[in-house]
Amino acid sequence: MWARAEAAGLALAMTACAVGPDFVRPDAPKVDGYVRGSAEGTATANGQAQRFNPGGRLDPDWWRLLGSEPLDALVAEVLTRNATLEAAQATSRQSEDSLRAGYGVFWPSIGYDATAARERFNPASFGQAVPAQSFNLFTLSASVSYVLDVWGGDRRQVEALAAQRDQQRFNALATYLMLASNAANTAIARSAYLEQIAATEDLVARQKEQVDIARAQARAGIAPYANVLSLVSQRDATLATIPPLRQKIDQAEHLLAALSGHTPGDWSAPDIPLAGLKLPADVPLSLPSELVRQRPDVLAAEAQLHQSNALVGVATAALLPRLSLTPSLGLTAGSFSNQTAANDFVWNLGAGIAGPLFQGGTLWYQRRAAIDAKAAAIANYRQTVLSAFQQVADSLRGLQHDAEDLAAQTEAVESAKQALDLVQANYDAGLANYLQVLTADEQWLQARLGYVQAVAQRLQDTVALYVALGGGWWNAPKPPA
Repeated sequence: MWARAEAAGLALAMTACAVGPDFVRPDAPKVDGYVRGSAEGTATANGQAQRFNPGGRLDPDWWRLLGSEPLDALVAEVLTRNATLEAAQATSRQSEDSLRAGYGVFWPSIGYDATAARERFNPASFGQAVPAQSFNLFTLSASVSYVLDVWGGDRRQVEALAAQRDQQRFNALATYLMLASNAANTAIARSAYLEQIAATEDLVARQKEQVDIARAQARAGIAPYANVLSLVSQRDATLATIPPLRQKIDQAEHLLAALSGHTPGDWSAPDIPLAGLKLPADVPLSLPSELVRQRPDVLAAEAQLHQSNALVGVATAALLPRLSLTPSLGLTAGSFSNQTAANDFVWNLGAGIAGPLFQGGTLWYQRRAAIDAKAAAIANYRQTVLSAFQQVADSLRGLQHDAEDLAAQTEAVESAKQALDLVQANYDAGLANYLQVLTADEQWLQARLGYVQAVAQRLQDTVALYVALGGGWWNAPKPPA
């Protein structure tokens, strides 16, 4: 009878449906593009144009497309030594081990117990006129317990652990991608600051020559000394713009040191000139239907939704009774060597059912809370998807506007340089006054700074597009993290 009951219980547990909703993966947004209008490429600026290739393959090591070996080495060091990434990877491994531990609910629990005791028994306590006796008692037993997962609550719990494992894995991938982009963007910004300092120092050298000419003219009596003071003031104001740029360079180097696992005092940034960075001409563009299956943050939000969906089933199963089987077998004897006789065996077969009757609404509202958590996860997933599409759209339009800006800045630099050279020649000949020199100096410096910023912004927006598309980790021979 007990054998038939156990077989029936096991069959019921294996064939019963798990309570709670089954998870259904959200559909990708049914859109054809990321932006309104054309997104085929950018205008030509500084002799370069970028073309967007829908459905193209994203390189998992996309930073190598910038063509700088020092940058490649920097990103590799960041991805190897960064403590934040190590923590994310450890958390991912922790969730994997938690999942493996959770699989234990599908197996019976087997335990053993061994005791040895010396006792004295007095039969007089039972009304018997027999002398008290002392004896030894040795007990060896084994027990098995198995909870029948009739309603699938344990299966839903393991499903939630698997979803949590997926979420932590994609969080680690998102950290990997964030660190690579932070390292690349910071290196580009540092190179731009160095270029701006170089442009400013070039202007300061010109302004020093202009001050010398003004002093000579003042000594010759052909120009007032006020011209000298105005030019000196302009030179000093230009010099004053260099320390803030050096501070930004220091901050960028300190950030790169922290990202690569070093203290700022024992690490120096590699030399990455802005002119040594290559702008990728062909930029692959994932299809909108593929974006939600590739971006780590979207996949992490999907895994969180999966987990909250499974926890609804766990909370539902908690409202229902649980069935368990608990057989045990043991030996009891007065000496350890005599635990072999048939009359020394003791056994027990048991089955139990336990369920809630009244708990003040606790279990009911815990289920309601799980349903609310699922609703929140759905909203978070939708917002994550919208943010992903927004970032891709921003990067596409940003690259198009960057090309337009860079083209205008290139023309501005050429015009300002020609104007400055002309005013400088006239000033040397005494045909231009100091106000014209001041104006030409300021225009040339602003044009140079604007050009450098436009070049750096174009590179950074290219990095932003690779990141917004998910970074291409799925194309790696061995996915990171």
